[in-house]
Amino acid sequence: MRAIGCRMNLPAVLNGLLVSVVAALLWKYVRLIEHTSQLEEELQLTRQSQEFSQVRIDYHGALLALQEHGTRMVCTGKMHTDRICRFDYLCYCTEAEEFVFFHSNASVMLPNLGSRRFQPALLDLSSVEDHNTQYFNFLELPAAALKFMPKPVFVPDVTLILNRFNPDNLMHIFHDDLLPIFYTMQQYSDLDDEARLVFMEGWSEGPHFDLYRLLSSKQPLLKEQLKSFGKLMCFTKSYVGLSKMTTWYQYGFVQPQGPKANVLITGNEIRQFASVIMERLNITREEGDGYIVVFKRTTNRLILNEAELLLALAQEFQIRTVTVSLEEQSFENIIQIISGATMLISMHGAQMITSMFLPRGAAVVELFPYAVNPEQYTPYKTLASLPGMDLQYVAWRNTQEENTVAYPDRPWDQGGIVHLEKEEQERILASKEVPRHLCCRNPEWLFRIYQDTMVDIASFLELLREALKKPNLKKVKVASTVHPGRVREHKCQSSVQATNEAKLSVSWQIPWNLKYLKVKEVKYEVWIQEQGENTYMPYILPHLNYTFSENIKPFTTYLVWVRCIFNKNLLGPFADVLVCKT
Repeated sequence: MRAIGCRMNLPAVLNGLLVSVVAALLWKYVRLIEHTSQLEEELQLTRQSQEFSQVRIDYHGALLALQEHGTRMVCTGKMHTDRICRFDYLCYCTEAEEFVFFHSNASVMLPNLGSRRFQPALLDLSSVEDHNTQYFNFLELPAAALKFMPKPVFVPDVTLILNRFNPDNLMHIFHDDLLPIFYTMQQYSDLDDEARLVFMEGWSEGPHFDLYRLLSSKQPLLKEQLKSFGKLMCFTKSYVGLSKMTTWYQYGFVQPQGPKANVLITGNEIRQFASVIMERLNITREEGDGYIVVFKRTTNRLILNEAELLLALAQEFQIRTVTVSLEEQSFENIIQIISGATMLISMHGAQMITSMFLPRGAAVVELFPYAVNPEQYTPYKTLASLPGMDLQYVAWRNTQEENTVAYPDRPWDQGGIVHLEKEEQERILASKEVPRHLCCRNPEWLFRIYQDTMVDIASFLELLREALKKPNLKKVKVASTVHPGRVREHKCQSSVQATNEAKLSVSWQIPWNLKYLKVKEVKYEVWIQEQGENTYMPYILPHLNYTFSENIKPFTTYLVWVRCIFNKNLLGPFADVLVCKT
């Protein structure tokens, strides 16, 4: 019976072995198929990643780095308004339209603000300060969640992620975007010509997209384009945010518009930027006797007697007068012409930002329609007045209502007012000056700024004669903005003359850099403060020593500060405080 049982089980054993072998082969085949599929997927994702760039990427290595190390963030700046952050492996979900920070044990988040990150944001994506449409933040997930998400597409380039503020408007393009981008890229060595710009505000390219292309050899990416590359985009190395150091104007979101309270840029930096733009546009500044340029507008805010104005200018200044138009000429052609002009004349408008390309010594003449006060709208006056721009600025205002043509029947965003209550329409029509207001839809401002104007030639020429004393056709010498260093070898001596009388002598040597400079006027500022008091006595002195007796008391300790001043307004640092006892 046992022998029969063994013989009966042998086929079953062989059958079981065959099933096991087949199952093992099938399992290996399935794993091979899965591995092949994974390799094909990674290859496809690698191809997608390299659609962005010629930079080669090890997809498997990048994915492993993201899974094991997560996202890393290190920021500069104390507040969201001055913060720029560098990220490794910051991701963006195109479906949710959210940035994602993946946490692992190796993640870095500096500063780690906790919930303060939402008060109101981590940073501003735009150079326009603290605007609630420009805030940046991210969602957080554990790196383990990547197992359940679409495979990421990696962007291998170093990227600068930001918002353009208004790419339809030249003033905003230069002031809010191009200048801040250019100098933000100067701050970080890896944001070079090979870096890629990523615009997240959601606008289309806009009419001047070629200007953005000048800042990098890589094609900029728009938010809408990211969706075509994948559901989860991961930037291997990125910088987020823009420097605000280059902006000089605020647009009236919180208070009426005007120059920023703390302007940190000078004309020298703006002129360097303008030179780079001209070089990348292959523009060479025209040399010669110069000419007058009048900006021509074709749809609104027209100069109704433009031909008469051109003739009067040519006769008055005996030089050629030409017109330029954004609607009729290329931007490159306009900058080529403006770069050789001695005077630029234009109605108030975004086109006046091109005055940054004028040569030193040129004049900027801004025309304002009836009831618009030039002192309330000064972006171009502020630009022209920056130290180192070396431009003359003149504002002309139409004061004669009969020389204006208004358009109350137009749409509201082109100055129309028919949508308003009749009483409000009548008030606006009777008003002699637009009151100060906040941005951006004040109907009285829009009504007045979109008026056409007949320029009163006589008063206009008289204003130019008085303000300019003929345009300056010669190159001006660049004003020095070099500040003095600390005074050296400063010391004090005291003597008591009587029980209620004492003298305090303070001396010092010139700053070290002064011996290498030609400075018209050098003076010294001395502060003397009695120890324990809150007030001090200031003095401006022309010499390297001085003996003080007025208000100097015997047997008293005084704190003394000394600094140098060049040309009345270039202040040096105070030397270390002197402690002087009488």
